[in-house]
Amino acid sequence: MPPPPPAPDNPVAPPDAGPAGPVALDATKLAAARLWAAHRFPYLAAAVFASPVLPAPGSGRVVIDRWWRVHADPAVVAGADVAALGGELLHLCAHVLRDHADRADRAGLGQPAELHHWVEAADAEIDDDFPPELGRMGPRVGPADLDSPPGRLAEEYYRSGSVRPGSDADCGSGAHGQPALDEPPPDDRTRPGVSRDQQEMLRRRVADEVARAEGAVPPGLRSWARDRLHQPADWRRELAAVIRRSLASVGGAVDYSYQRPSRRAASVADVVLPSLRQPTVEVAVVCDTSASVTDAQLGTALAEVDAVLRATGTRSVRLLACDDAVRSVGRVSPGREVQLLGGGGTDLTVAIDEAMALRPPVQAVVVLTDGHTPWPERPPRAEVVVGLLEGDRSLPHPPDPPVWARTVAIPR
Repeated sequence: MPPPPPAPDNPVAPPDAGPAGPVALDATKLAAARLWAAHRFPYLAAAVFASPVLPAPGSGRVVIDRWWRVHADPAVVAGADVAALGGELLHLCAHVLRDHADRADRAGLGQPAELHHWVEAADAEIDDDFPPELGRMGPRVGPADLDSPPGRLAEEYYRSGSVRPGSDADCGSGAHGQPALDEPPPDDRTRPGVSRDQQEMLRRRVADEVARAEGAVPPGLRSWARDRLHQPADWRRELAAVIRRSLASVGGAVDYSYQRPSRRAASVADVVLPSLRQPTVEVAVVCDTSASVTDAQLGTALAEVDAVLRATGTRSVRLLACDDAVRSVGRVSPGREVQLLGGGGTDLTVAIDEAMALRPPVQAVVVLTDGHTPWPERPPRAEVVVGLLEGDRSLPHPPDPPVWARTVAIPR
């Protein structure tokens, strides 16, 4: 699990200057409210402490934007007790943890009435996660207020729930995605928020804390954490990362050579010292061209491999097309047309063995296959990356690739 992004050095931003002079937030009360929230819900503490608080004098509210910045009216904070303020911080952080802003964007919401109704639906989703006795500064909206049964998502509450007349629910752009006119831009260095990458890290950190929490955890929150931790990874990013790691492990290797004198030769008389050299990485790509692999799927995966290799500076690779025998071997460069021959059964061990016999020697092998193949009994001397193509679902599930290979699942 990656470490959580660092919390801002000053989680309570400096006061803004209003017409009557500087208006300061009660930093002591905010700190107490954060501690209260963290003590009551320790698995949400990372989100609560990562959200900077900005003074918003005269606004009459406490809201959160989509960059996790809490905008709080100092007068409202001064009039609230610590428990209510802590409950409000938990509520606002639940909006950004559940990504309600992006979900509203995907739903195409933009009109004020739509946004108010969406915020109420999102509030109802959050209300399922917190006990009734948990206070907050704003009015609570639960499933019963929308004439809906509990345990639903915000989208379901929005579609099926009753629209309450005159609703002006607004928890900020972190809940509905529409920035206020006075909201700082995301790149405002004087009032920085939480970047997209940091947001994802925090969500995973909180989901991990929820999954490992002992005792009573709201079912909706556990379900959210389970979905967050088991989201399918982007196979393109994963494939690129695995290939880069494999190339780095062999490309960073060095060996001694007497072809060039050592830089330290002058310090040792009458001794010939070798110099260190870094080998050029040779890569072979083995393509499964059996009948169970579609040309479109193989072409997509091969294009991704080619893009990654070019990005790492590997100008050309050896390509081996194989079904139950190696059908073609060639050196492939960017822009060169590739012809893949095959269509029979599958036995990629012959292609991997042939790749190991190539000269100059191969340091990394990328295998693109649906997995219906035998594998070498012993690991080859090269790094092996398997791009496991999702094949025909009517066929039996293929055996898992060997443990010595780095495997990335590639869906249809």
